[in-house]
Amino acid sequence: MNGTIRLRRLGKAYRRYPAPGSRLVEWLTLGHLVRHSEIWALRDVTLDVTAGEAVGIIGANGAGKSTLLKLIAATATPSEGTCDVHGSVAAILELGLGFHPDFTGRENAFMAGQLMGYSREQLRSQMPRIEEFAEIGSYIDLPVRTYSSGMQVRLAFSAATAFRPDILIVDEALAVGDAYFQHKSFARIREFKEQGTTLLFVSHSPAIVKSVCDRAILIDRGLKVRDGTPDAVVDYYNALIARREAEYEISTLEGHGVRSGNRSASVERVELLYEGRSATAVPCGAPVTFRVTLRANAELPELTVGMLLKDAVGNDVFGTNTYHLGRSLQDIGAGNLLCCDFDIGALALGTGSYSLSVALHRDMTHVSGNYDWWDRALVFQVLPGSSPHFIGIAMLDVACRVRGDKDEPAMENSR
Repeated sequence: MNGTIRLRRLGKAYRRYPAPGSRLVEWLTLGHLVRHSEIWALRDVTLDVTAGEAVGIIGANGAGKSTLLKLIAATATPSEGTCDVHGSVAAILELGLGFHPDFTGRENAFMAGQLMGYSREQLRSQMPRIEEFAEIGSYIDLPVRTYSSGMQVRLAFSAATAFRPDILIVDEALAVGDAYFQHKSFARIREFKEQGTTLLFVSHSPAIVKSVCDRAILIDRGLKVRDGTPDAVVDYYNALIARREAEYEISTLEGHGVRSGNRSASVERVELLYEGRSATAVPCGAPVTFRVTLRANAELPELTVGMLLKDAVGNDVFGTNTYHLGRSLQDIGAGNLLCCDFDIGALALGTGSYSLSVALHRDMTHVSGNYDWWDRALVFQVLPGSSPHFIGIAMLDVACRVRGDKDEPAMENSR
C-alpha cells in the first residue's frame, strides 16, 4: 500500500581512514589490506509506519536521525538490513541538498521535481504555485548562490510539496526559516496529513512533535530506544537529557569539596543508591539511600557519622547524624571498615542540583573531635518525578479541598 514504510534491522556504517593514502592502499590491494575502521551511524532499526501516520523522530545531534531519513529517502544505501518504501517520496533533508548554486531557483525547482519523477509539463503547470508559496519574488530567476539560507528553505519546501506525495520526509531544515514561513509550512504539512500523506518529521521542538505527530521515536547513539506516544517519548527524552546534563555537571564538581579533620577515621566512599544501584540522578520523591563507607584509622571509643544536604547555592536543606538517630558506634578498633546507610523513604526535594556533605566525629557535633569533614563529597541531581508539578526545594504532602455554597465538598484532590 502506498505510504507504508517497513524497516528490518536497518543499519548504516561509514568508513574512517587514518590517512589520505589509506583508501588508495585498499584499492590497489583489492581490499586484502584493510586500512579503515567502521563507524556505525545507525544499527539494528526495525520499524513499521502505516499509510497516513505522522511519526516524529527525536534525539540528540549525531544520534542517527538524519541518517535514518536518508536511508528511507534512498539518498543513502544501507550497510545492513532492508528498507521497503511504497509510494512517492518528497524529502527535505539538508539545506539546499540537490540544488546547483549556479542554476536559478526556477531551474533547480524543475530539476528537483524531475528527480521526484514528475514531467516538465507537470512542473510547468505547478510552477506558479511553487513561486507563490516560496514568496521569494524575482529571486526565482537568480542563481541559488545569491540566496540566503531562509530563501533556500522556502524554495526547497515549496518545490518538494508542489504535489502531494505519499510520504513526506522533513528534517530539521525548516528550523532555519522565519516564523511566518514555518507557520505556513506546517499548515501545508497538516493539510497533507489530513489528505492521507505519511509524515516523517525530525525536530528538536517537543511542542511541534506533540502537535503534529501521532507517534514518536527516540534515536540514541544509532539505536531505536523508544517508540510510543509523543508525550511518553518526549518525556523520556527530556529525562535522558537532564540525566546526562547532571552527569556532566557532577563529573566537573564531584570530589572537589573542602576536607578537614585529624583522620582518626576517614571517609572512603560516598554513594547515592537508587533501586539498589549507585546513581547520580534520581526522580523527585524516590526512595534512596546515602551510603558512607569509612575506615577507623585509630582506636575510637565513639564514632558519629553525619550527613548534610545542601542546595545548588549552598543553603542547608537537611542534616542529621547517627548520634541524633540513636545509632552512634562505640569502641571501634583501628583498621575496621564500616558502612553507614542513611535510608530515606522519599527524597522530597524539588528538581535541581544538590550536594551531600559528610562528617565523622565524636559526640553530638563535628566541633567535638573532628575526624573527617568532607564538604560536597557527593553531587547529584533530582529529576521530575510522577508527582504534580511544584516549585521550590521541598515537596510537601498536600491535599486540596474546594467547598461549595452549602459548605459541602464540591471537589477534592490530593497527592
